Amino acid sequence: MPNHPLAMLATTAEILGRPDADERLLGDFERARAERFRRPSDRADYVAAHLLVRFCAAAHLGVAPAELSFGQQCPGCGDTTHGRPLLTDRPGTHLSLSHTGGIIAAAAAPVPIGVDVEHLGPRTTDPATLGHVLTPAEAELVRAHPDPTRAFLRQWVRKEALIKLGRATLDSLPTLDLSALPLDPPATHRHEDLHYLELTTHSAVFAAAATLPITLGEL
Repeated sequence: MPNHPLAMLATTAEILGRPDADERLLGDFERARAERFRRPSDRADYVAAHLLVRFCAAAHLGVAPAELSFGQQCPGCGDTTHGRPLLTDRPGTHLSLSHTGGIIAAAAAPVPIGVDVEHLGPRTTDPATLGHVLTPAEAELVRAHPDPTRAFLRQWVRKEALIKLGRATLDSLPTLDLSALPLDPPATHRHEDLHYLELTTHSAVFAAAATLPITLGEL
């Protein structure tokens, strides 16, 4: 099994523009859910996300996407029609995906991994909002940053990645202190036992976290 986690970041248009972006790769439950979206853009994002996580897993494992047996399971209710993505025939491979308005992130790894991506747009940074997500030390750093919105989103995507990694919950976010992490580059760094891969593009903020160094792959 490959030793290093792999993450990918792409737009919905880039993913769906691939010659092998075939919706027949999706399972019946995924195609059924895709048809329930009312807005074409939401449907496109869903399809692109579920294709990208396959492309990422295939690149990580060195196999064709069609060879993968993909599923999902909700950690809360156990339902297999939604929730965390997984490979039903490769339980040692861990997956994660995220999407936001035309931007998709996915990851595959031999250890648990979490990814998150958010649009770099206006966000409220009033004290009440910060208090629901950040510790007092983090909130102080965000308010003092030259770009508070970008700084807030950097902490937000980190914490969302940790939720998907299984290290945090929504309720624990205000007590999870990441103030020791840099709010600006470098793109890769380590804190305690976790490695982080982080990017900021002109339109999005991305973070991935795992106990092994993460490589950014090309679509």
